[in-house]
Amino acid sequence: MKRNWLVAVALASVLAVVGVCGCTAGPTTIGTVDFNSQQEGIWVSGEGKVTVTPDIASLWLGIEAKADTVAEAQSQATEAMNSVMAALVDSGVDEKDIQTQYFSIYPVISWDKDTGEETAAGYEVTNMVTVKIREIDNIGAIIDAVAVAGGDYTRISNISFSVDDPTPYYDEARQEAMADARDKAEQLAELAGVTLGEPTYISEWASYPVDYREMAMTAPVPVEDYTTSISPGEMELTLTVQLAYAILD
Repeated sequence: MKRNWLVAVALASVLAVVGVCGCTAGPTTIGTVDFNSQQEGIWVSGEGKVTVTPDIASLWLGIEAKADTVAEAQSQATEAMNSVMAALVDSGVDEKDIQTQYFSIYPVISWDKDTGEETAAGYEVTNMVTVKIREIDNIGAIIDAVAVAGGDYTRISNISFSVDDPTPYYDEARQEAMADARDKAEQLAELAGVTLGEPTYISEWASYPVDYREMAMTAPVPVEDYTTSISPGEMELTLTVQLAYAILD
């Protein structure tokens, strides 16, 4: 009786395995594993690169004011920031290209090493904006105007360069990437002794050209007949494609 029971259990186990593996045609999965999901054809990637000259600059700038009270610090910050905003507009920057990124009011805490206690040492107000500069040749002059307008409250921490419309550059890079992928696929087909068919899968991804450079400007000293020198240089736009080609024989 016991032996018959063991045979029944063994038979049930075999049937369970058969049920999992499957006896019908078509792909069978266990969980997320597809045992018939192997890629077919010749898979290649191609890359296209284009060198571009930036025509847009973005500045991260603003003011930072410290005082004994919140009201005093905020008053100083407001006055300085209003002057900075006026200087930007007077320099030809459109108001729609000025966007607030960060505003904070924080207590300034000092540490007394003798007593081991924290004490309030005033308050700090920070107001930072990003400014898009479309007249890229005017970057240095705009920086100087902001430094004068904001005085010792001025903070300029970052500058980045990009292109306003990268579409034509992507078009050029895409053609180069597709040609690169085709060359690779043809070489692989020749080496394998097969005939290359048409693409059955195409995808692409691209890197948007933005060049970030750190800057640090605090407590500026205005100098007459002086213009800050900023060089945008060049950037590289990269686009990559992935293709799968059918094999005809």
